[in-house]
Amino acid sequence: MGKAVQTAHPVCVRCLVAGRVQGVFFRASTRYEAQRRGITGYAKNLHDGRVEVIACGDPEAVNELRDWLRQGPANADVSGVACENLHLQEYSHFSIA
Repeated sequence: MGKAVQTAHPVCVRCLVAGRVQGVFFRASTRYEAQRRGITGYAKNLHDGRVEVIACGDPEAVNELRDWLRQGPANADVSGVACENLHLQEYSHFSIA
């Protein structure tokens, strides 16, 4: 008897990343990390210096990206990440807004 393949329901989260996260390739690095994990959504600079990340995909992959956001790329200095769950949204890819 074959093993049933169980797929998790996709999730979406909105994360606000604070610290030195603009001008350090944070959005481009986030897109790279998201694409590696098959995550869709976007990363966007906010006027207050934070980066907003919308990430939709497999729950485990989204959690991995959330963990990565706490460090970010080498030149970033992340001081905080606040995430909230969103209703599932449809994105065709991960973009930089």
